Amino acid sequence: MYDNLKKFEKIIFDVLAVGLVLFYSYSAVLRPASTQYHRGIYVIITYVLVFLVYQGKTRIGRAFDYLLIVLSIVTVSYWIFNFEVINYRTGAETQLDQYIAMIGVLIGIELARRVVGNVFVFIGALMMLYGIYGAHMPELISHAGDTFPELCTSIFYKSDGVFGIMANVLATYVLLFVIFGAFLEKCGAQKFFIDFPLAAVGHRVGGPAKVAVIASGLFGSISGSAIANVVSTGTFTIPMMKRAGFRPHIAGGIEPAASIGGMFMPPIMGAGGFIMAELTGVPYSRIMLVAVFPALMYFFSVFMMVHYEAKMYNIVGDRQPVSAMTILKKEWYYTLPLIAITIFMLYGYSPAYSAILGVITCLVISWFKKETRIGLRGFIEASRTGTENSLKIGATVGVIGVIIGVLTFSGLVLTFADIVIELAGGSLVMTIVLIALASLVLGMGVPVTAAYLITAVVAVPALTHLGVNEIAAHMIVYWLSQDSNITPPVCIAAFAGATIAKANMWRTAFASFKFAKFLYLGPILFGYVPGFSLQGDSTDIVKAFAAIFFGTWLYSYILSGIWVKQIRGLVAKSA
Repeated sequence: MYDNLKKFEKIIFDVLAVGLVLFYSYSAVLRPASTQYHRGIYVIITYVLVFLVYQGKTRIGRAFDYLLIVLSIVTVSYWIFNFEVINYRTGAETQLDQYIAMIGVLIGIELARRVVGNVFVFIGALMMLYGIYGAHMPELISHAGDTFPELCTSIFYKSDGVFGIMANVLATYVLLFVIFGAFLEKCGAQKFFIDFPLAAVGHRVGGPAKVAVIASGLFGSISGSAIANVVSTGTFTIPMMKRAGFRPHIAGGIEPAASIGGMFMPPIMGAGGFIMAELTGVPYSRIMLVAVFPALMYFFSVFMMVHYEAKMYNIVGDRQPVSAMTILKKEWYYTLPLIAITIFMLYGYSPAYSAILGVITCLVISWFKKETRIGLRGFIEASRTGTENSLKIGATVGVIGVIIGVLTFSGLVLTFADIVIELAGGSLVMTIVLIALASLVLGMGVPVTAAYLITAVVAVPALTHLGVNEIAAHMIVYWLSQDSNITPPVCIAAFAGATIAKANMWRTAFASFKFAKFLYLGPILFGYVPGFSLQGDSTDIVKAFAAIFFGTWLYSYILSGIWVKQIRGLVAKSA
């Protein structure tokens, strides 16, 4: 009986996953769906799939799961089919509207609890209490407050709540690019992303670690998650680094330091770039252009730190039997999906449209080799994998709606900038430090993409008030939102690297922190060097790029500590 139920649930999951892929492909390429269907269908299917995957362990628990599935379908369907009517009667909602809203908000919090953990429940509950009892808060952050039913109604139905920017970005961009990543892996490209850098630099000084940096840049740009990047490429690169002579905690620290760089690297940049485009109204192609040089500088920084670490301990990789050029000549076509996506987005096509063309390209090149061909079963498997990968961030949509809804409802979005500026004494550096601390604390219990959105809503106004241009301000917040991946005390990506390396977690975390130093330098450059975010004339931009390139090499050399060894060697020779 139980086995039959599991088989039935698996079939339901596959049907919904394929349906999700087909619906949003149709919407992206042929005919855009109206707002309520575009956002509502994504939310309703995500809710159902989360309760199918993250199940209760007892019969009573499973029965409760099915009740929540039914309630999810009812509440979101109510919003979809009454979308226009509810908009017309804003401020005069019926009692049924309020009951539906309360159930919908509570389901969203429970959904996040199952996938992300209790921290999100705490944040959601704290924000709800702030929304209700705002009149009793300190004067600096006080507001009128409201009743629980009225607050839930505002959060569930208004455009800045549950079905607001997060739901729109997830349904419009993130889902399709996560699915594209699954198809890219299914067609065999992931092996190429490791084999090519291995042949190119694997035999050089620090070769295996340099392979980790390059492979993480290639794979991380489409994976959408630093942690996913660590556990995928890291299972190969970390043992290889250890065999070459890197100490376990260093090998475990290099991979997560390299992996978070994928979140900055176009064409996909995790999900943050899409949210940035939505918040700023700037075309995503422009976001890509601004992001590419800083991302390259980040990888260059990690690459040079790795190089000097290897030189210090005389670590050289093994020569590979096949040359990089041979691999490129045989398997160059695996780059076509990324090239296609980049070209179409630069030519002004929507990211969603470009993502679907990327998926189609993956399907075509999968037939170049018999063992990678994606038929009907492969299509279903890739759809399932992509949908599963999207659930973790998708499950946060309800609580993000609560947080953004309460911040907007209370007016804290407007006053937070004044608070930060006052605390920082008007100093841009101190403002960036305060934002870094806020994103670090928030990132301890919230996925980094969600941490970026929440922090950006309240922190960007403070930065723009101090003279930082809007895109640079968002880049500052986005870069800092990644710090919880590798900065103690939580640093989940670093701990994942430590687990694979079988190394001490804290030593690995601090090693990762060391190799990822450009993560903290980048926001300062965005704030103080306009050319770093393509502001100013071409001469200023070129000068800025040249200075930053040289500075990145110099600080990597100094931080590596190899100069101490070199000076000692010169002293020994002269003696």
